[in-house]
Amino acid sequence: MNSENDVVLKESIKMMTDMIVLCATLALSLFFWVLSLFMSSFYGTLQPVSPWRWLFSILVPLVLTVRALKRRSLDRSGALGALLVGFVLTMANFSFFSTLLAFFITSSKLTRWGAAQKRKIDVDYKEGGQRNWVQVFCNGGVPTELALLYMIEVGPGEIPIDFSKQYSASWMCLSLLGALACSTGDTWASEVGPVLSQSQPRLITTWEEVPAGTNGGVTSVGLVASFLGGATVGMAYFVTQLLMVSDLHLADPQWPIVVYGGVAGLLGSMLDSLLGAHMQYSGFDASIGKVVSYESATTRRICGKPILDNNAVNLFSSVLIAIILPGLAWGMWPR
Repeated sequence: MNSENDVVLKESIKMMTDMIVLCATLALSLFFWVLSLFMSSFYGTLQPVSPWRWLFSILVPLVLTVRALKRRSLDRSGALGALLVGFVLTMANFSFFSTLLAFFITSSKLTRWGAAQKRKIDVDYKEGGQRNWVQVFCNGGVPTELALLYMIEVGPGEIPIDFSKQYSASWMCLSLLGALACSTGDTWASEVGPVLSQSQPRLITTWEEVPAGTNGGVTSVGLVASFLGGATVGMAYFVTQLLMVSDLHLADPQWPIVVYGGVAGLLGSMLDSLLGAHMQYSGFDASIGKVVSYESATTRRICGKPILDNNAVNLFSSVLIAIILPGLAWGMWPR
């Protein structure tokens, strides 16, 4: 009888907690809406954001972050970082949100997939991924900055990518998509390659066979996965554009977004491997039979120098893709 009462009590507490969170987010969204109305009365160029957009931008990232925390895809610091990144991207542009969502969901699913195989080769493998705030900001920091610049440029809302009408905003959109596609492509390659590849990875600088888990090691399966990962976030962006932007027929074609995402994912993964081969130390530790990132008496060096860690390599890769790739796309974008 007591156990039944405990279950009822826990369910009641959970229901009350959900109601409190919902009421708090409603109050917060209304507060921000009133604040935006107040600010727009002083600055005529500022357009007030609807309370529904505030609510969506707060509530949806909160729900997703709590769910990720329970599923151990994020630790507590990572959850706080993801909440901030999710709020900024969702407020700026729903296409940014869908792209981030595609990256996070697919990456979390693939991290859990083939866990037994990955545990054999990865000395730092964590169940569910357990991303912390450093990993969140190394993957989401650049998109967050771009989303803030986008809101300063055109305000919150969705626009088509059209260099002839919105040059700088279109550049920011492609930079943000490229950064997230780079992170997605690298993650897909790292998670899919070790499970599905039937051949040994090859070092991207010398093309010699290296043990699985070596920084800078690539496989044909991993490269294909990186392109598909980038194309997936590109498709998420493109579909959201179709649903949310009413005047797409007046702008440049938007379908190249999918191809752009795939190319960004592939190039980002290759750039990540190139940096990893040079600036991350990889050695084979005979005592545990795995590739490690530290030097010891039982470790044989494979490649790289201990200059950067994996998070820094991810950050540099996404920054370079975000800076360089939109310029190439601008010259080739169909009109």
